[in-house]
Amino acid sequence: QSDHSYEFNVKMTCGGCSGAVTRVLQKAEGVTSFNVDLPTQLVTVQGPIEYEPLLNIIKKTGKEVRCFSLAEKLD
Repeated sequence: QSDHSYEFNVKMTCGGCSGAVTRVLQKAEGVTSFNVDLPTQLVTVQGPIEYEPLLNIIKKTGKEVRCFSLAEKLD
């Protein structure tokens, strides 16, 4: 299964918000790497996880996911 690369615009207003997103991604199966950038409100995620389960994981934090993009990584 190939890795995917996703980018989400997540509404985060403080360090606690970005910390919540970081915590759920650390525990998520199928996430090999991620970056949570509070100033730009961008969350980038790489791994073999599919889009829908990943979106649901991020939504569990209660943060608004405003938009996303995804691109397949070629091996």
